[in-house]
Amino acid sequence: MVSRVRVWLNRTYAENVFFMDQLRHNPHARPVDIHATHGDADSPVLAAADTADLEPEGLSPAAYVEYALDQCAKRGIDVFVPRLHQAAIAAHREEFTAVGTALLAPPAASIEVFEDKVTAYEAVQAYGVPVPPWFRVTDADELVAAVEELEADGHRACFKPASGAGGVGFRVVTRAPFSLDHLSGFPGPYVPLDTVVAALREAEESVDWLVMPRLEQPEVSVDCLTGTDGRVRMAVGRTKNGRRRGFSLNPAWIEPARRLAESFELHHLTNIQFRMLGDRPVLMDVNTRPAGGLHQLALCGINAPWAAVRLALGEETGDVLPTRLGQDYTVVSGPRPVRPVTLPQQADDTATAEAGVDVGQGAGQGLGPGMSAGAAVGHGAGAPVPADAPAVADLPRAVEVPGTVGLPMVVEVPVGAVEPVEARSLAVAPPDAPPRASSPTACSAADRPLAV
Repeated sequence: MVSRVRVWLNRTYAENVFFMDQLRHNPHARPVDIHATHGDADSPVLAAADTADLEPEGLSPAAYVEYALDQCAKRGIDVFVPRLHQAAIAAHREEFTAVGTALLAPPAASIEVFEDKVTAYEAVQAYGVPVPPWFRVTDADELVAAVEELEADGHRACFKPASGAGGVGFRVVTRAPFSLDHLSGFPGPYVPLDTVVAALREAEESVDWLVMPRLEQPEVSVDCLTGTDGRVRMAVGRTKNGRRRGFSLNPAWIEPARRLAESFELHHLTNIQFRMLGDRPVLMDVNTRPAGGLHQLALCGINAPWAAVRLALGEETGDVLPTRLGQDYTVVSGPRPVRPVTLPQQADDTATAEAGVDVGQGAGQGLGPGMSAGAAVGHGAGAPVPADAPAVADLPRAVEVPGTVGLPMVVEVPVGAVEPVEARSLAVAPPDAPPRASSPTACSAADRPLAV
């Protein structure tokens, strides 16, 4: 009998419901159970998991490691894919191994290099990987000096936290004064320099920002799968140019990504991002975790989550190569189920026992141990369960509805159908646009151009 694999994802992104789907529909037909934890009871990953728990809030990294070790031992986790407190968890890899859990994460030292973007830029330059000019600023005067120097070199300045993820805190500096133009349409990333300077001067604390040129598209995210032996098994670029998405094996992106994955021991699944500075690609960011868009590689014939789990379990995957690059596509959103009610905190075990119900699976909803049926339908954590509370088998299940958030859809984009927005954000340039300078996006035998 083929053994069942138990995988845990903690505090992960909503888009990783697709990561979970791919694990279940793996090409080896291996049974997979998925445990998920989150701080948001309405996270779709909790509804998509086989079992789920709300995470305790306010734990220090050390306390969270203890919580994670307990979860792995109690749940029989084979592979843990940590996002929250990733470095602290990786530092205790041997303790997780002792309870039978493999960590799908790089070594702690590698994670720490890339937690700080300035440290990362300084480190990668030693390996010949180009980075954009950058300045670390902590106050208004340093910000103004950095912006002026970048503008003097013909760049538009932007800033973001030196430590962070997901584009949180990213802003583009403009010299235009604040006006109604900033209040029309949808909110954008543009912010007047004088407004930022005034806010910094009035603030009582300093900031830690990275100021750099605003880099141009295309953006290329190279998804890498690397073994603990340091050998890269997979490196495929996902291109983004406005709405248009595609795939690339162009060495201009792939080779520096491989160099970084090998040089910094970026084991398991990582994501290395590039953008254009003028006519050359430069490193934008390195994520030491699976990317939210990793599932899109399915359009290339790759099930990257399953390959990574196999590698973490000590099974050799060989080189993981795309069977096709396929046509360009775009990403659309749709509904995804959440749990019928808010997931409660852990209920009192005695209340569960008095209710006389089986809470092991919560009627297929994956409620964790200690969650009573009464709590699951909104009676509150630890509250007495009414005598007329429904049995677990009578609880309503979440109903699957068509569509899934972030599902990649292969579409054809007629030139006349492109929205009239800023020209540089489009894959299809308007008729009067100047010709593009040649760049590494030009196709090779295994690649295709982005523009059509």
